[in-house]
Formats: sequence, structure tokens, C-alpha cells
Amino acid sequence: MILLWRINKLHLIGLGLLLALCFLAIINASGQQFEFKGKRTKNRISFNLLNNLVIVPIYINDTGPFNFILDSGVSPLIITDPKIIAGMNLKNLRPTKINGLGKGPEIDALITTELSVRVGKAKINNIPAAILQEDVLGLSNYLGIKIDGLVGYYFFKSFIVNINYSSKILSFQLISGKPKIKGEKIPLTLINNKPYTTIETTISGLGTVQANVIVDNGAGHAISLETYKDKPFPAPTQSFNANLGNGLSGPISGKIGRIGSLKIGNYTFKNVLSAFPVYEEAAAKALFLNRNGNLGAELLSRFNITFDYQDSAMYLIKNRRFKLPFEHDMSGLEIYADNTEKKRFFVVRIEPGSPGEQAGIKADDEILALNFVNTSKMDLGEITQLLRSQDGKTIFFTLNRNGEVTFKLIKLKRRI
Repeated sequence: MILLWRINKLHLIGLGLLLALCFLAIINASGQQFEFKGKRTKNRISFNLLNNLVIVPIYINDTGPFNFILDSGVSPLIITDPKIIAGMNLKNLRPTKINGLGKGPEIDALITTELSVRVGKAKINNIPAAILQEDVLGLSNYLGIKIDGLVGYYFFKSFIVNINYSSKILSFQLISGKPKIKGEKIPLTLINNKPYTTIETTISGLGTVQANVIVDNGAGHAISLETYKDKPFPAPTQSFNANLGNGLSGPISGKIGRIGSLKIGNYTFKNVLSAFPVYEEAAAKALFLNRNGNLGAELLSRFNITFDYQDSAMYLIKNRRFKLPFEHDMSGLEIYADNTEKKRFFVVRIEPGSPGEQAGIKADDEILALNFVNTSKMDLGEITQLLRSQDGKTIFFTLNRNGEVTFKLIKLKRRI
């Protein structure tokens, strides 16, 4: 499933892929992996960190670079912008349907094994790939830079992969002759080419729950809880209804609340924000029904992480983000970036009853400045951080509404 939690729900940006079983059978290429040329055994590259998501440059059929999200929650290569394969003269494109999260129907995609992909000095030929025939997610608008797709399992399975969120360095080395890996070892189980682990949560009304979750560094939330004893996961009493975002098949609705604690290995977090998607729009469409939820990058990015799929483990070292509080958007504004000509930011949706609605901000308003700082000097991540920065903080908006400049004052409000 590809699931996008919209940008104003920053901790709920999820990016995964649910492919039909027939699709997996058609392109069964489990032997494919990335390799280095010659005697090279390791490599390291810089990455761009946006909303806790790791963006890496890749080359496809010696063309690029393209911006791809490195996502442990996806199996085949996913191309979200079909324009990037124009002119590659691919011969054997097979049509398929992808059943994604949300209320809507399946979407059309093409599958192929004709692509070669290079990340740094590592290359893979004939990688299984799905090409969306339409960019239904619009990731570029919701992350603020051009995004062309997602890369996951075939990269992680080829190497020992270290994501250093502190230095924004991605290091990867061959599995043979591996050194001792630093950090606390967390066991993983690979199911449908995706890593799962067990965490311990304490939740009001349920007590302590051992939860089986997918480890998904391409999902921007901290934790999404979907099922409990084969039924919808009950949200805490103190939670609120929310539009959690869009999946491949349309809108996702649900609740947002806080859980008392979340423990992974010997690390414990308190008052963690969690999403509780409507069962029929999320968990009911999952291939693996015995999972409880999804552990995302808002929590994972508080560690520097090493993935070792061959040893079915990941290793955690806490970083300077470890003690940051878990906060939700406090404005009620859903914002996207229009990068077609110059950097511009627009309000696309407003939560009913939110500070944004109460201040009189409207959909399609263009944000020209925040607290008298021109937004052309900001990126989408900075704007998002500002709008969830502090309960009670006032933000002065300068807006373009239908060609006229207007001013609005918002007082941020923590809703949970």
C-alpha cells in the first residue's frame, strides 16, 4: 500500500505499498540485489532529511539523479512520477491494479523488470518495479521538493545499512565480513519483504499491550495502531477525529490520541502520539493481518539505526532528537508547496473548529509570510515545525487571497 498522511499531519506521513499477490508472483525476482563493481565493499552518501523521511539520489537506466524516499516499508521499486521513464524505450510493461489504503477504487500501474538502479556506487539490474500511471500521491507538493518514487527492500537486503539521522549520512556495506555493529540489537522478522518487530505499549483502558508492528522508516508518524485481537484498535478516550491523509485509494479517516508509553528494546518513550485509522480503510486492506500497527520515522529518527536483514536485526543508538516531545499540528492547516515556477505555499484544507478556521483562513490562500518572514526564505519543513511549535504561540500570517493581500493572526492550540 502507498499511504500518504498529509503534510500538516507531519507525524502521520506514511509511505508503503500493498500490491496484489498476483503482482508479487509475476515479478518474483528474489535473487536480485545491489552490488559494487570491482573490489569495493562499502560506500556512503549524504541524504536529504525532510519531515523525518530519508531522500536519496538514485539513477535509473543511467538517467538522473532522481529523488527517492528510502523506505523499509516497500518491496519493489515504486516510481510515482511516470514521466521519468519517458524515452527509456521499455518493452515489457505489464498492466496491473494496486489496491491501496483509503475509500476509493484500485489504481492503474505498470510493472517491469527492465530497470537498472544505482545508489551511490551500488547498482542493481532488473529490479522489480511498479510505475504508477498517474502521480496520485503528489508527494512533491507535500514534501516541498520533487519526489520521484520509493526504494526499499532490494536495497536493504543487499547490505548492512546505517542511517545516521544526526549527520544525514547513509552508509552501506556488503554483508560478507561484516564488523561488529554498535547499538542495542532489536530482533526483526521479515514478512512479505518487510521488517516487523515487537514493541510494548501502555494504553488507557487496555493496560500493557505487546504489539507486532512493521518497522517503516518511510512513515512519518511515530506509531499507527490498527488492530487489536482481530478488531479495530480502540483509541484512548482522550482523542479526536481527524482526516489522517490520503492513500492510493482515497482519504483515510480515524482518530489521533496519545498512548501512555512505548518501549522498544530498553528504550521507553512517554506520551507518544498515535494514529488510529478507520479499520475498513487501513488494516482490512493489509496483506498481513496479524500485525497491530506501524512504527514510523517520527520515532525511529530519534535513533541512528543499522539494518541487518541477513541477521534479522536492527541496531539502535539514541541521538540528540531522542528527548524531543511528540507534538501534533496546532493550527489545523494543511499546507502544500507549489514548485512549478517558484517556491510558493498554499492552504489546501482546514480542520473544522481549528485555530486556522477561527482566524478566518480559507482554502486556496497563499501564505506570503509568517511572523513577517517571507516564506520564499523558508522550506515546508520549517513551516510545519513552526505550526506545531508551542501551545498558545501566536503566528502572524500574510496571505494572498484572490490577488489581494490580507492578514490573519492565529493562536496555536494543542488539541491532545
